[in-house]
Amino acid sequence: MLMGRTPKARPATARAATTTLRTTTTRTATARTAAARAATARLPARRTAGLLGVLGAVLALLLAGAGPASAHAALQSTDPAQSAVLPVAPQTVTLTFSEAVSLSSDSVRVLDPAGRAVDSGSPAHADGKDNTARVGLGSGLANGTYTVAWRAVSEDSHPIGGAFTFSIGAPSATTVSTTALQSAEADGLVAALYGTARTVAYAAFALLAGAAGFVLLCWPAGASRRPVQRLLMTGWVALLVSTVAVLMLRGPYERGSGIGKAFDLSLVRTTLDERIGTALAARLLLLAASGVFLSLLVGQLGLPQGAGAKAAANGGSGTAGSGRPGPGTAGSGAEGDPEEAELRELERRAAERPQREARLGLGVAGLVLAVALSATWAGADHASVGIQVWLALPLGMLHLVAMALWLGGLAAMLVGLREGIGAEVADRFSKIAFGAVLVLAATGVYQSWRGLGSWGALTGTDYGRLLLVKTGCVIAMLGVAWMSRTWLARLRATPEEAAEVVPEPVAVAASGPDMTADTVSGAASDTAPDSGTDSEDPVRRAQLARQRTARANADRDRGLTPTRAGLRRSVLVEAAVAVAVLVVTTLLTNSPPGRVAGEVAAAAASGAATTSGGTTGGTTGGAPAPQTVPGRTVELKLPYDTKGRTPNAKGTATVTLNPAGTGSNEVHLKLDGADGSPVEVPEIELAFTLPDRDLGPLTVPLTAEGTGRWTGTAQLPLAGNWVVSVVIRSSDIDQTTEIKQLKIG
Repeated sequence: MLMGRTPKARPATARAATTTLRTTTTRTATARTAAARAATARLPARRTAGLLGVLGAVLALLLAGAGPASAHAALQSTDPAQSAVLPVAPQTVTLTFSEAVSLSSDSVRVLDPAGRAVDSGSPAHADGKDNTARVGLGSGLANGTYTVAWRAVSEDSHPIGGAFTFSIGAPSATTVSTTALQSAEADGLVAALYGTARTVAYAAFALLAGAAGFVLLCWPAGASRRPVQRLLMTGWVALLVSTVAVLMLRGPYERGSGIGKAFDLSLVRTTLDERIGTALAARLLLLAASGVFLSLLVGQLGLPQGAGAKAAANGGSGTAGSGRPGPGTAGSGAEGDPEEAELRELERRAAERPQREARLGLGVAGLVLAVALSATWAGADHASVGIQVWLALPLGMLHLVAMALWLGGLAAMLVGLREGIGAEVADRFSKIAFGAVLVLAATGVYQSWRGLGSWGALTGTDYGRLLLVKTGCVIAMLGVAWMSRTWLARLRATPEEAAEVVPEPVAVAASGPDMTADTVSGAASDTAPDSGTDSEDPVRRAQLARQRTARANADRDRGLTPTRAGLRRSVLVEAAVAVAVLVVTTLLTNSPPGRVAGEVAAAAASGAATTSGGTTGGTTGGAPAPQTVPGRTVELKLPYDTKGRTPNAKGTATVTLNPAGTGSNEVHLKLDGADGSPVEVPEIELAFTLPDRDLGPLTVPLTAEGTGRWTGTAQLPLAGNWVVSVVIRSSDIDQTTEIKQLKIG
């Protein structure tokens, strides 16, 4: 329809059209100058708003430390007390923590002055309280100083540990070093890899969610750019790899074992039974859905579009997403024809509609995925325990999503500046980042209040000192962000620089800035007949490839004016500081909050005398010996097959318990081969786990009583559906783990 209005113009008509075009261009330039002056006049107001943003974001410094919340179990009291001198030997050693802990077979060890173990049985919760650990002691303990070394996993999935001493009769010299036993850290390499994987997971989530949000909210046309697609894929792959690494390293990290145990599938299975393992498994499933989402995002928004659709993809504008027709479009060419203007407006809306609907659907799906992914952190970390969990969980998820929009959006902004985005795209992200900072400030203040507890904890605890370090990093980041806003204001004030740089198709053989259209077409025609010859010449092919790369880089960077370069540098510095913020955040999540440290110190100061008094009079109870009850024996048969070729590779493991109730249970384990005769194996392990309470595995120390026969004592402190697991190794390389359910109580 519009093509029918382009008859061949006469020379006089062409001159008139040229004069009209010059007049229109002059008016447009005057309007742009006026707009630039108006933007400059509005700078003070914007700077005031930015200052308020800085002040509000200073509160966000607390947000960063906000992650922890009354979490990380800490040892509150012991019986016997630290450094207590007892007139008689105690029957048990009991530890009380600030929150629930999970115990293993070696969670509490008691060593005599010569370093020999004097504890008996496996540690268990005292009186069914999941924030305690109790182990029995052997009889006939001699006078001297005894060392208690303990290790457990707190309810928020962090391993903790330490050591203390008590004496019987009088203190004595000891060969045991409590300093060497104080740390609960895993093997050095395992701890380093585990911490690195967690940091990478945080950064990858921010990159994935932030870059996708930047594309959907600020620059939909960026979905068609290869650098943006690579950025999205980098975030997805990094989050996938780091999640798998955390899952495999969790077992040896909890148990303090070496890196070789990372490939122990039985440990991986145990981790999956824990809260953090469930969260990691859910994250992997969500990453599969996120891969589909990214395919749809690139497929829907990254398809080639017409002029009207491109305008819609940039926010419905003809320039850089401004929402107004740019110069030379319908808005400038139809001033004298209302019908044509209305027609083009309808065409523009029709072109915008598919993109608008696609962006809406993808935006909802992306938000759901981002919130669900954030829940895999909040649901297995500090927000899931402590006070006001009902409020801390949603605020923790909101905190992570806001962090991703801000920090991940910065990375996407860097790529966009290199690709020549317009000032209005950058301005739109600036507003979104400001809103994200406000959310971070609000959620961060609340979470920091939960974790800090008092002003004194800022300098008196590791958590508080790390919080101060993060505060400095966030303030530095906000200062650089203020510089970025200044560069952005300068960019907006210059319309010629503010427009988006769109790559233009050029001929491959074209070189030199002064090449005209005729020259380009001539070059194309000259090279066409020789294309077969050139394709066979490797030197010519390499030359053509270099020309293509040079022309593509020139199209991309031709809009990199001094103002754009300054904005890009400031955003790069801001992103670098953001990496430091993520590192400190990971350290914060591994530090006991100041509130917990204060409560532990207060409890220790107020309860020391009581604890000591209780121990001098002797303790009652302990780990009672199992008492069999007729008619209360439960038998479990677990067929096994290690896939080996030895006679003991296949058979049946039989576990019997009596009285099959809470407390001490006498356990018998029989191992019979396929022919029913007892068989011996190099290694066998029996453990009980209560998944509903995140308790276990509680390994049962076994005593051999002949070929294929073992006995032991199992301490089952709580009623519930326990999982009995038997690990059988029939040779150096053949091993299997069999499990079965057992209901107690």
